[in-house]
Amino acid sequence: MYCSLFAPHQALADPLLARLPDDADGAHDLAHLVRVWRNVQRIAAEEGGDRELLLAATVLHDGVHVAKNDSRRSQASRLAAEQARKILSSLGWQTSRIDMVAHAIEAHSFSARIAPQTLEARVLQDADRLDALGALGVARCFYTAGQMGNALYDPFDPQAHERALDDQRFTLDHFKTKLLTLREGFQTATGQQLAAQRHARLLAFREALLEEIGEAPVR
Repeated sequence: MYCSLFAPHQALADPLLARLPDDADGAHDLAHLVRVWRNVQRIAAEEGGDRELLLAATVLHDGVHVAKNDSRRSQASRLAAEQARKILSSLGWQTSRIDMVAHAIEAHSFSARIAPQTLEARVLQDADRLDALGALGVARCFYTAGQMGNALYDPFDPQAHERALDDQRFTLDHFKTKLLTLREGFQTATGQQLAAQRHARLLAFREALLEEIGEAPVR
């Protein structure tokens, strides 16, 4: 069904994908999982890591969907880790390896604020956060904001010079509250290099948008 989207570990991916729920949104769907896996492969090629553990953690890391504006948002990665434990246990995985996958899933989330303790957890966190940067980060940001009914920006004060930032109302504010801060938190050297490139794309988009609405960009 999924062809070779998760090559060269498709045989491992298939039974995991079959157990995922169907309620993922467009920012956390199959395409997102494929992109994160490609990021994982790119980072792991330089940094190392157990590919089987990384594949399982990648496929299952968003296994429980919690909306961005849900009060349980900070618990999403823990819920996904619990689900991953059940799935991998049913497939006969060793407890020690299940624990490693679960930790990587728990630690990947920005909102969970759990420090990654293993190489696999660091690789997955970097791979997932790369998808929140660059052109894809822009696309996902505005997609999610549209789902929540947010405005593009505050027409009276787009850059929040005289008001508090509020990314629950204004999408452009999310660049300052989160997206433009992500580059500093990358765990691996390879992830840091890739993040710097995508960070520059975020800045370029923000500056272009501000110019088009008649604002002088202020970093």
